[in-house]
Amino acid sequence: MNTASASPNDLPQETPGLAPSRRVIDAPTRALHWLLAFSFSGAYLSAESERWHLVHITLGYTVLGLVLARLVWGLVGPKRVGLAAWLGKLRGLPQQLRAWPQGRGNLLASYQGLNTLVVVALLLAALSAALTGLGLEQEWFGNRFEDLLEGLHELLGNATLMVVLAHLALIAGVSLLRRHKHFMPMLSGRMPGKGPDLVKQNMSPLALLLVTAVLGFWGWQWQDAPSKLTERPAIGAGHHETQDDED
Repeated sequence: MNTASASPNDLPQETPGLAPSRRVIDAPTRALHWLLAFSFSGAYLSAESERWHLVHITLGYTVLGLVLARLVWGLVGPKRVGLAAWLGKLRGLPQQLRAWPQGRGNLLASYQGLNTLVVVALLLAALSAALTGLGLEQEWFGNRFEDLLEGLHELLGNATLMVVLAHLALIAGVSLLRRHKHFMPMLSGRMPGKGPDLVKQNMSPLALLLVTAVLGFWGWQWQDAPSKLTERPAIGAGHHETQDDED
């Protein structure tokens, strides 16, 4: 790397008294990750209650938009967080799984492949759950397949939760085995180590724009909240009313 012509932002950041680190995840990727995590959690927790129906619907729409945005970012964003990088890790996973019985498995490479597989499954499950929820809300098929679509929506929501838990367990497990905090790059964007940043630009303004767009969408949805709260019964897990709703 020719550092003579590099801008200061492109150089590894070292603070006196702190261990050197390098950037491995950009700010937009982290923003999409945490917005999706918050939106899915809120949508899942609000699925049962008619009182929180608009929250559930709004967050479901947000999940749909964020998953699509992440797929687009995988095509146009940094190579390290792109779809091509995912494909490379997935291609190496079968070889790693075959190597473990022979005592030649690599923990980090295996983790990266498995985690990529889980992330892809998570995005697909969340996308499918959001689409079935959208179909219920917009009454794509009228009343003909409402019960079937509702059951599928509930199933996909629960499946997404299971994949999320698998994702967390995988990160926690490899962090303990390697004695390395594998969750930190998604918080700070950086990991310990010397050398050039693997992601050259942080692109914080774009991350801020994403957060602003999501917050703006939530505010727009709530402008006519009183009328929307009673438009339809709640959709989601079980489609049951809570005791508070019956009072």
